[in-house]
Order: sequence, then structure tokens, then C-alpha cells
Amino acid sequence: MSVENKISANPSLPKRGTAQEIFAQPSNLTKGTEQNSYGIIVAGHGSRDPDGVAEFEQLVALIKQRAPQHVVTHGYLEFSSPTLDQAVQSQIDGGVQQVVMVPGILLAASHAKNDLPSELLLAAKTHTDVDFYFAAPLGLHPLLLQVVRERIVAAEATSAKTVRREDTCLVLVGRGTNDPDANGEVSKFARMLEEGMGFGTAFVCYSGTAKPLVTDGLRAAAQLGYSRLIVVPFFLFDGVLVKRIYAAVDDLQEREPELEILKAGYLGAHPSVAEVILTRAQEALEGRAAMNCSLCKYRVQIVGFEEQVGEPQRAHHLNVRGLLENTASSTTVTPEFTAYIPHPIEAESFRIIAAGRDWSGFPVAHLTILQRLVHTSGDFYAVDDIYFSAGAVETGIRALLRCKRVVTDVTMVQTGLKRALLEQLGIETWCGVHDTETALMSELQGITRSAAGMRRAFEKFGNDIVLSIGDAPTAIMEATRLIREHGWRPQLVIGLPVGFVGTCEAKDDLNRCLQVPRITNTGTRGGSPWAASVVNGLMIDALNQLAAIDADVS
Repeated sequence: MSVENKISANPSLPKRGTAQEIFAQPSNLTKGTEQNSYGIIVAGHGSRDPDGVAEFEQLVALIKQRAPQHVVTHGYLEFSSPTLDQAVQSQIDGGVQQVVMVPGILLAASHAKNDLPSELLLAAKTHTDVDFYFAAPLGLHPLLLQVVRERIVAAEATSAKTVRREDTCLVLVGRGTNDPDANGEVSKFARMLEEGMGFGTAFVCYSGTAKPLVTDGLRAAAQLGYSRLIVVPFFLFDGVLVKRIYAAVDDLQEREPELEILKAGYLGAHPSVAEVILTRAQEALEGRAAMNCSLCKYRVQIVGFEEQVGEPQRAHHLNVRGLLENTASSTTVTPEFTAYIPHPIEAESFRIIAAGRDWSGFPVAHLTILQRLVHTSGDFYAVDDIYFSAGAVETGIRALLRCKRVVTDVTMVQTGLKRALLEQLGIETWCGVHDTETALMSELQGITRSAAGMRRAFEKFGNDIVLSIGDAPTAIMEATRLIREHGWRPQLVIGLPVGFVGTCEAKDDLNRCLQVPRITNTGTRGGSPWAASVVNGLMIDALNQLAAIDADVS
């Protein structure tokens, strides 16, 4: 939305002086009259760890102390309370006409780009008489560099040894996201500390999602030959992940007793962090809330993430909003999952299918898939040559719930998957057949695009996928080659292409591929709708199993 410039002067920078002199003052960014007053919502992620929640609230208290003319509230995306909608309501109850939501988050990844804007958009639609503004996350602000420097110097002071910085490896541990831009910012921050403080090198690892993970990263850093490692969690607050980082450091110290490893503090409820929050709020109100969009995977085609350009903003934390408070205050738990309810026409179709032939010769675990294949093909006997390896259905259900990713050979399989089921189960899909890199690989290596898509899936995702092939025999042949020759182990391979050229041979090859669970058939029948139907059947069974568990718990 457009933002009117209702602030007459740009914020001034803090005056020069010692840290104590600067931080003891009210914020220069918020001095002024009541005309400069507006509401600030500090939006946190939330945590199962009460230490992290307590530190976040200490930061909020610090912001209130430094900016008394503003109505400051806070809320969380998940687990903790108050929730963000409650934080908005507190602003409304206070009579505020302008509200700025500031992400209490370090870097711009999915939380800052999707979840929080979705929450603010909902608030704007609900409270149309209030102007809402969205601020940038904290980002690589110079004040944060200063705070991390303080933490590093404090860590060095805990050692009785004198070790030159050029003999020290700085290990910066980021949160890790599925956004390469945010992960890259961690590396940039590490590089600035390395050069600014004179370390021999800086090594970056992550607590999750991105690689290298903490344990692998610490092990690799220990092999670089430096006399000292200083490990810095690039986190705002304490919590489950920070405690795991410190535990990993302790484990490494036991294995490498000759190597000195120092644990530096995270950012915490520091006055400079509060100052950055207030700066971001002021920038948002003035229309200067700049996001780094040049390498944002949602705005431009980034290598390996092309399919996410223009992806709609959706909140991903609705099921765990205020979860800890809700479960603590009530003995009744609202089920997160409900059983699959078909459309009445679909339900009638499956009643006819169930009555249309004798199903007693088939395993009960296979019936959902088999009957959906009959529904797709319009042929009661299309399922007579379907082959399930032992435990394929059970393995496929577990893989969908654990790995949460389905890879397809063509977009027709991908679009045939039931969107509502994918969203309920949190499953992502990927098909690389039309990507630029797939086309380059296909042309330069002399293989089909479908086969190239299998190679890319092997490189991109490893083993944690369900693979569903419904069109290209060459995709099956490439998948089985990678399985036999390179140890690829998809959790389940569904191979049901249709056609006359190489189709029967490819299915036979998959049938003989004993290294992986598989579902296929013989002959020329099949197609993308068949492959999608198998996955849909697995998702329906998975959802129904979760719903049954939820019903028992509640």
C-alpha cells in the first residue's frame, strides 16, 4: 500500500560517544512530540523454550523504555502467546491509527516474506480504519556487527591463553532457511567480521535446512589447522537451537581436547538490537522499508529456485499459533487433522467402484490406491496388473509425512495432485522438466528432459522424496540407473508411464530394481493421471491415519 510521508524529518544517527553513553539515552530515532507517535508491533517467531520467550520479552521491554511515546505490543507466529492478532487488537484497543509491524527476525526469509505479511494483510482487511505498515527485518545492520563484536571479545576474555586472531577461525552459525538469499547474508556477515576483526578465516554452518549443519561444520572447521575456534550463534535469542549449538561445541571439545574452542554469546536483548527495531519501524512509516529484492527467489529467477517466482504469500503457522498457551489452559485439544471428506459425486463414484467387483483378493492397504486407479481409468480391471513391492504403501505414507516432498517427471503429474491434501499435510512438489538448467543438461548431455529432471532431483534432494513418474519411460530408466550405479534411494518410486516405445521395458526394469520400494504395472497402460492417483491415494490414507490419531488424543 502507498505510504504518506507523515514524519517531517528523517531520523538522525546516534551521536558519537561510548557505548554506555549512547545506550543510556532514549532513542534519537524516537524523540519528539505526540505527532510522531504510532503503534509498533514487534513480531517474534515464538519458541517452545521459555528462555527464548523471556529474552524476547526483555527486548520488548527495552524498546518500550527507549520509545515511551509509542504504543509497543508484541506477538508470536507460533507456540507462544500473545499471538499476532492479539497484538494487533491491543493496538486497536489503544486507539492507535498507524501501526507498524517490525519482524523481530534477523534475516528476510520465508517468515519475513510470507508469514508475517500474510498476518498483516489479514489485520488490514479486518481493521480498515487503521493504516498498517510492514518493516524490514533487522538484517545486516552495523549496530548488530558491533554487538557480535562485543560477544566475541567477551568470549576471548574467558580464556587464559593469548591467541592471535589470525590464528583463530571464527565459526558463525546461522539458523538456516530454504531461501538462499538469507543464507547468503549469514556468509556476508561472517566475511565482514573476518575482515573487520582480523580472523584467520571464517566458517559458516547452519542449525537446520541449509548445509553444512552444525556438527558437520564444526568438525570441518576443526580440521583447518587453527589454534582456536570461536563459535558464534547468529541468533537473536536463546532457545532450543542455540542450546543444541552449544551442546555440539561441547561434544567437539571432548573429541578435540588440544583445540581451544570458545563459545560466544548470541545477540540477546541488547540496546543496539532495540535501536535497530526502532530504526526499522521509522523506515517503514516513511516508506523506506527496503527489502533486498535483487536476489529474492519470489521476485526474480534464481538458479535452482525458478519455480518459486510469484509464489503467493501464505501463512504457515496457523496450526501452531498460541499452541503452548492453548494446550496448557485447556484439557481438550482441537484436532489438527480431520479425515478426508470426498465431494458427494466423488463419494458416489467410489461407492459404485467398491460394489462393482470383488475386492477381497487385494490387500486392504492397497484398496485406496487401486480404487482411485479404477476411478481415474474408468476400467474395473485396470488394477489387475498393478505391482506393489512389499510394504510399498506403508513406506510411501511414512515418506510423505516425514520427507514431505513429491518429485514428478512431468507437470501433468504435479498438477494432478490434490492441492487441498498437499496443503493439509504440508507436502511440497517439484518438477524440473521445464527448468532452464534441465534444458541445458538435456542438450549438453544428450538425454531427454525427463531424464535430466531425474538427475537434477538426485542432486537437489537426495533420498528424501517420493518419486512419481507418469509419462516418460526415460525418466524411469534414468532413475533406476542412478539407483543401481550411484546409490540413489528414493523412499518410494511410482512408475506408471503410458505408451508403446520403451514403456514396457522401463516398467520391467523398475520391477526388478530391488533396492527401492516401488509401485508399477505391466504393459502399455498408465499415464500421468495414474501416477497422480497413486500419490493422492497415499495422501488420503496418510491424512486419515493422522486424523484417527488426533481423535484418540482428543
